[in-house]
Amino acid sequence: MLLGVNIDHIAVLREARKVNDPNLLEAALFACHFCDQITIHVREDRRHTNERDLKDLIKHCKNPINLECALDNEILDLACTLKPKRVTLVPEKREELTTEGGLYLDHENLNSSIKKLKQADIEISLFIDPNLENIQKASSLKVDFIELHTGLYANLYNAIFSNILKTPYKIKELDLNSKILEQKLEEELNSINLCALKAKELGLKVAAGHGLNYKNVQKIAKIKAIDELNIGQSIIARSVFVGLKEAILEMKALINE
Repeated sequence: MLLGVNIDHIAVLREARKVNDPNLLEAALFACHFCDQITIHVREDRRHTNERDLKDLIKHCKNPINLECALDNEILDLACTLKPKRVTLVPEKREELTTEGGLYLDHENLNSSIKKLKQADIEISLFIDPNLENIQKASSLKVDFIELHTGLYANLYNAIFSNILKTPYKIKELDLNSKILEQKLEEELNSINLCALKAKELGLKVAAGHGLNYKNVQKIAKIKAIDELNIGQSIIARSVFVGLKEAILEMKALINE
């Protein structure tokens, strides 16, 4: 299984002090030795990565660059000019801390965005919630990839196997009886598995990501129909203690056991 590393959180640290340290390109060039793809999300408000970062990564990195972006004409035009290997279309809200859900596949601008990227010969992925209706719609849109949003799975896992429900970071809707949480977790895993299988059946390549970490990743990695995982925050957080190389290698070991 391939591993894409999202390096947005290195840019978050850079922007905290508004100096070019840590250097995003340096981080990407180093990470390229140990992973299969570099992912960044250039947001409309440029809160972390930006045009210069994308240009530098495409020009200098040996690994494919996966650009996550919203259905925003300015950023899509940028992608068509710079030509990353893949564009993953995601929903985006200014007030959110991180992407909160999958893309709405009936969005009025989706077809035109896909057409624009196809004309630029860029691989297209849709970041979607794991349900079979979304898989069918993605197939009809004739994209190359789907990326299954694993956020609900990750939140359920944390609610069961960590103390997060006792902290300010808990999700109130998941403050439930343990048996209910376990049932919901199995249902979500089953849904992700069924969606991955259906996507492969329809000729789509399958990625997954969001909220995956060193404790919860293996259940997702066991789903054979998934080709690739894209993981960012947990790897960058781990690298604070063990270094970026070791953090990536530890994750690679877990997903390939």
